[in-house]
Amino acid sequence: MNRSLVAFVGGILFGIGLVLGGMTNPAKVINFLDFTRNWDPSLAFVMGGAIAIYAPINRLVSRKEHPLLDDRFHLPTRKDIDARLVIGAVLFGVGWGLGGFCPGPALVSLMSFGKSALVFGASMFAGMTLFTLWQRKR
Repeated sequence: MNRSLVAFVGGILFGIGLVLGGMTNPAKVINFLDFTRNWDPSLAFVMGGAIAIYAPINRLVSRKEHPLLDDRFHLPTRKDIDARLVIGAVLFGVGWGLGGFCPGPALVSLMSFGKSALVFGASMFAGMTLFTLWQRKR
């Protein structure tokens, strides 16, 4: 099996799921995050459905010696909570709340060439570039 083909098909399926679930609609996401006005709990069902599918499959796969298309699992080893993690989480949450996009749905939404998706995508790219440059200087 070709790993690139499997990754491509997985990415396409993930993107379709994001579109069908409404995760690429910033207004829907903002309504989900705003409990004070027009709260829309439907994305909770999307996330719950994803967890319901992921949890048993993860349990099954984690019992294996290695993944199907690699010689080992590539899992994070750090368990500490530092300022970099907290600041990143805060920036992620603020960006999600203000823009209505998180990185995955934002990339999928770029295909629509909508103004908000393009602005968010450009901002996300600029932020990642600035962070990379900052890391290199450290």
